[in-house]
Amino acid sequence: MKAVWDGITRTQTLNETGVQIRHQLADRAKTCDWSGLLNILSERPEYVNVTRPGGRSLYAPLHQAAYGGAPHSVVQELLNRGAWRTLQNARGERPVDIARRRAHRHLIPILEPVLVHEVPLGILLKVQAHFHGAIRERANELVEEHALRLPELEPLLEMETPQVWFAVPGMYGGFGYRLERAGVEPKLVTESWCRVVDGSGQRHEITPAGSRLVAEGFI
Repeated sequence: MKAVWDGITRTQTLNETGVQIRHQLADRAKTCDWSGLLNILSERPEYVNVTRPGGRSLYAPLHQAAYGGAPHSVVQELLNRGAWRTLQNARGERPVDIARRRAHRHLIPILEPVLVHEVPLGILLKVQAHFHGAIRERANELVEEHALRLPELEPLLEMETPQVWFAVPGMYGGFGYRLERAGVEPKLVTESWCRVVDGSGQRHEITPAGSRLVAEGFI
C-alpha cells in the first residue's frame, strides 16, 4: 500500500461515511479498544495515521496506543500496518515522547524511531518549509478552505521507499512526493496535478536552498 499523508482536519471536508469511520477509529483508540481499532484498520488500512476530524490533539492511533499503554503486540501490529513513529501530535510529541511522559516503559524501545535514511533535522525542516511553499503556491486557496495539515517530512526517513501521496480536496489530485537523496544535501521531488485539467502536471525539485520547477504540462 502506498503511504498517504492525510491532511484532513475539518469534518466539513468529508462525507458522512468518512466522518463516521474516522470518529469510530478515534473512539476505539481513545477507549483502548485495541481489537476494535485493528478491525477497522483491517478494512481501512490507509487510515493508520489519521486523526479525529475536528479534534485538537492530532492523536493518530499510535499516539493513543502510547498514551494508553497498549500491549506490545498491539503497537507492533500498528507498526506493521505502517504507523509512523515520527508523526507528531499538536504539541509536537511523537508516540515515544508520550510513552515516556506516561511512564509506559514497556513501549519506549519499540516506539523509538528507526530511521532508514539520515537527514539532519534542521536541514530537513528547511526542505519542508520550501515544500510547503510549493504546495501553497499551487493550492493555497484549497489549503486555507479546508484547513489542511501540510505534510511533515520526517516520516519519509522511516521508509524503505520514501514516497508519499498527499491528496488535496477540491483539486481532484494532489501532490506525490519522494526523497531522492538524503544526507546533508537532500533532494525532495514532488509531482502535482489536477486529474480534470489536461497538462496540469508540475514537477519540482526541492533542496534546502529552495524549490525549482523542472517540468510541467505532463498530465
